[in-house]
Amino acid sequence: MCLAVPMKISAIDGFLCTCEARGIEREVSLFMMQDAALKVGDNVLVHVGYAIQKVSADEAAESWQLFDEMLAAEG
Repeated sequence: MCLAVPMKISAIDGFLCTCEARGIEREVSLFMMQDAALKVGDNVLVHVGYAIQKVSADEAAESWQLFDEMLAAEG
């Protein structure tokens, strides 16, 4: 099973970008999405350092809500 985390692009430099989620920034590769028209402010799903799919802001928020519910159920 794979887990991808929704993150918002805050800067783009070629095939690398900086993404942010909940105050955490990470450098992410855009290599797998080189044919996609991505811009600062877009949300992407990130898996092991690679952006793998563009998602809407609503889809990203829904994912984070589910993650929060799963974590709350564990606690």
